[in-house]
Amino acid sequence: MIRDVLPDDVVAVTFDELDLDDAAALAALYPVEAEQISGAVESRRVEFAAARACAREAMARLGLPAGPITRGGRGMPVWPAGVVGTLTHTAGLRAAALAPVDRVRSLGLDVEPHGPLSGGVLEAVSLPEEAAWVRAARGAERAVHWDRLLFTAKEATYKAWFPLTRRWLGFADAHITLTPTVVDGGSASGVLRSRILIDPHAVDGGPDLVEFRGRWAVRDGYVASAVVLRPAGGR
Repeated sequence: MIRDVLPDDVVAVTFDELDLDDAAALAALYPVEAEQISGAVESRRVEFAAARACAREAMARLGLPAGPITRGGRGMPVWPAGVVGTLTHTAGLRAAALAPVDRVRSLGLDVEPHGPLSGGVLEAVSLPEEAAWVRAARGAERAVHWDRLLFTAKEATYKAWFPLTRRWLGFADAHITLTPTVVDGGSASGVLRSRILIDPHAVDGGPDLVEFRGRWAVRDGYVASAVVLRPAGGR
């Protein structure tokens, strides 16, 4: 389903495509990566290693040499020169998506199990108008967990935002609009728009980050959202 939310010029790799198990992914970590995650519980270390195994395969497909992918500010991955990327991991799914910088300015991808948020979480992660939309959409189509979808869109927006600003983006700092294009029982897809509500200045020299656009999909027990920001003048 990752491919459902990404354009063709973004290379996406999921862990189940690789001939690796969790132990092999951990063993393949570079020393600097292993050191950065050494204090975490085993499940977190496995997620970290599996996502990076996916990223290294994506780098190979882009013709880049293998190398460490360290954690930078706020835990964001530090990519080699010439590419941008994003990682995601949840129960049963680990993935990476990468693209050349001449095609994509920033990427954000988030995947979650397709289930409802816990009580009270929707109100904590949404603006009042977003929560109202979720409740209305839930009444119209109960097979889709719109609250979880909104959460993934917020996360994907943050992942695209932070590398370009080095600043926090709270749940109330972007207004998400979700537009369904296909809804078929428990499967659905559509487009998303993230309107930034705080200072949109970027530190990469590019245009201000006023709005992000992307895609979302619900399928096979997961919900995914992706934001793809093109360079100025890009398509």
